[in-house]
Amino acid sequence: MERFDVLVVGAGPAGSTAAYRLAREGASVLLADRAEFPRDKPCGGGLTMRAVRQLPFSVDPVVEDRSTRVEFGLDFRSHFERHTEEPLVLMTQRSRLDAFLAERASAAGADFRDGAKVTQLELTAAGVQARVNGAKIAANTALGADGANGVTAKSLGLDGERDYGVALEANVPYGVVSRERYQGRLCLELANVPGGYGWVFPKGDHVNVGVGGWEREGPRMREHLARFCREYGIPGDKLEKTRGYRLPLLRPRARLIKDHVALIGDAAGLVDPLSGDGIYEAFLSAKLVAEAILADELGRYEHDLRRALSSQLAAAWGAKVALDRFPRLTYAAVRSPYLWKAIVALIGGEVPSPSAMRGLRRASMRVVEAIARASGDPGRAYKAAET
Repeated sequence: MERFDVLVVGAGPAGSTAAYRLAREGASVLLADRAEFPRDKPCGGGLTMRAVRQLPFSVDPVVEDRSTRVEFGLDFRSHFERHTEEPLVLMTQRSRLDAFLAERASAAGADFRDGAKVTQLELTAAGVQARVNGAKIAANTALGADGANGVTAKSLGLDGERDYGVALEANVPYGVVSRERYQGRLCLELANVPGGYGWVFPKGDHVNVGVGGWEREGPRMREHLARFCREYGIPGDKLEKTRGYRLPLLRPRARLIKDHVALIGDAAGLVDPLSGDGIYEAFLSAKLVAEAILADELGRYEHDLRRALSSQLAAAWGAKVALDRFPRLTYAAVRSPYLWKAIVALIGGEVPSPSAMRGLRRASMRVVEAIARASGDPGRAYKAAET
């Protein structure tokens, strides 16, 4: 039976980055994913600069576009644009990003095995045991990084402690849509889907278009996407690789650790409820769990993660319901130049969380917080979880 310090189940952004950090420090790591790489995953493929700041290496080899402009709309009735001097979001494709990250983990010393299905994950007195493509392995610690539908959370009985959003996306090649119109520009159409928005994200030879919202909107997502494409002049019959997926959302008191196993990334429900982005959270959780394992204090991971994300989750849930209940009022607040500066500071990684904001930028955020309170303020539970 093969033995490792750490078994990482899933080689997405969270799993590969955790494996890289652990292997670089001398831990023996098995990084296993049931898919054969390169493989694609449904995802907008945007890397915010705050996400990039979490990595100990550059992602330039897989960057296809650098967005310095953001176009906001309100249910196709009003639009405005903001821009930044430096890129705010780097655009990639998950097939390229995930393969690149797995390669970095392997180069650092992790034993990366794709096409390797993990089954029969069990807790033992000394750690965990599992079968990888039928062969039995043992590890001191296991990390569940196998996404929203992975086996790790289910095997530990932790899969019921999250909520979900849904999204539907597709690709459209340049030529069908204008490269000049979209290159370097993110388009975000707010309040066109209950609990979400529509988007256009530019890539190297195409754009990614999509819509996301509350889980209950699942049966209507094709209708929402069709309307979005009509309003943006995108031919519906030219969509490629159309696919839907669930967005796992962390509950305030959900458990992320059980004995020698911890959940990270999407497997832990670490998706921002407002933006639907989970890559920043994947990189952050990978960093924090690796630090905890290397310090032989796995139990501190959950506390450190909540402390790092509580303010962000509280603000995101508040803004999400504010857009649902009072879309025009919230949209007017978003147009404030001071709130834009606050958004740039957060997404760009200048400040770690909304609670760390100061001055006029903090005051502008209080306007949205007031609207959120009038909408029921679901973010309060996440603030309480900080302690």
